[in-house]
Amino acid sequence: MTASAAPSPVISATDRIDTLRLSQTPGVGPVNFARLMTQYGSAGAALAALPGRMRKAGRQDDPAIPSVSRMADELERLEKLGGKMLLRGDADYPLLLSRVPDAPPVLFTLGNVDKLSMRSVGIVGARNASAAGIRIAESLAAEMAHAGICVVSGLARGIDSAAHAAALYPGLTVAAIAGGLDHVYPPENASLQQQIAEKGCLVTEALLGTVPLARHFPRRNRLIAGISLGCLIIEAALDSGTLITADLAQSYNRELLVVPGSPLDPRSRGGNHLLKTGQATLTENIDDILQASPLELPARDPVPWQRSAGHTPPLTGFSEPSSAWGDIPDAGWIDPDLVQQSVRPLLSVTPVAVDDVVRRCQFSVSAVLATLAELELGGVVEFVPGGRVALLPN
Repeated sequence: MTASAAPSPVISATDRIDTLRLSQTPGVGPVNFARLMTQYGSAGAALAALPGRMRKAGRQDDPAIPSVSRMADELERLEKLGGKMLLRGDADYPLLLSRVPDAPPVLFTLGNVDKLSMRSVGIVGARNASAAGIRIAESLAAEMAHAGICVVSGLARGIDSAAHAAALYPGLTVAAIAGGLDHVYPPENASLQQQIAEKGCLVTEALLGTVPLARHFPRRNRLIAGISLGCLIIEAALDSGTLITADLAQSYNRELLVVPGSPLDPRSRGGNHLLKTGQATLTENIDDILQASPLELPARDPVPWQRSAGHTPPLTGFSEPSSAWGDIPDAGWIDPDLVQQSVRPLLSVTPVAVDDVVRRCQFSVSAVLATLAELELGGVVEFVPGGRVALLPN
């Protein structure tokens, strides 16, 4: 069942361009974006304050804020392509994705955006999938679409492509891609990508012209996990990118489903490990998927910077995340230097969960996030999909 969209505040054309400019400014990731919007009330006011904030954070150079003309040209090119920009807070922004702490502030879409807020399940798996794995993906995806469940995947070779193709007839499929809407990857999926744009929907965080690079794929995985009620894994090696999507789904408190595979096949060891450790539900048929997928979707809530003080949105049918990421108020003023002295030693180039940093440094969520946000503006750290943070290489 598709949740009804709540009325959204009217955002002027100028505010929309300013929002795009802020979202594309280096050092302003999704978490920092939300904090800036909460503090300043609008993207325009945040942009005006940004140079001073970045100098305070230790950067001597001016922030590389995209110009109004450049972003206006970007939107004009998107319109000519037939695409659409969605801001977090728009009524047609993906419903479930809007509820995760690091939801992207801006998305670019091509196709029917209603598919983004349907009852959906992600299907991901091996690129070098076996014939049996591909048959299972095709069968389950077709049955899901027939049952009215939208199939979300990443348009990769193997399992992803099989799932998309099987759900194309009713058009119940969403492809999250790593590059711009005008790029096809992998090249052999050009026809499939075009069909999804016509019958389903393509979605990305990347501007037009962006060539998919390795560092873009975790963001693509975040979209798959965030848009979906749950994630179904069909063949995943222990060190595969598929398990990144599984980790993200778990961090968003989404259902994790796995089709078991042969213990002799390395492509099945990652999924089998999730089953063995009790992290996922064994899945053999469409009934298992339907049983694990809530019939009712939660209501659409205001974005954090539009909420009234003390408002924490209920997650009807969903478990609460381990922290509300900023909904916990500070007991009083805390010296930012003291927080930073406690936080910095806990960070490394290997991503660590923000919740772990909070637990180990004994400061509130909001105090730690404020410090991490300033470090991101200063080019010291970056937030990584799934509620994690990492030091940037020197």
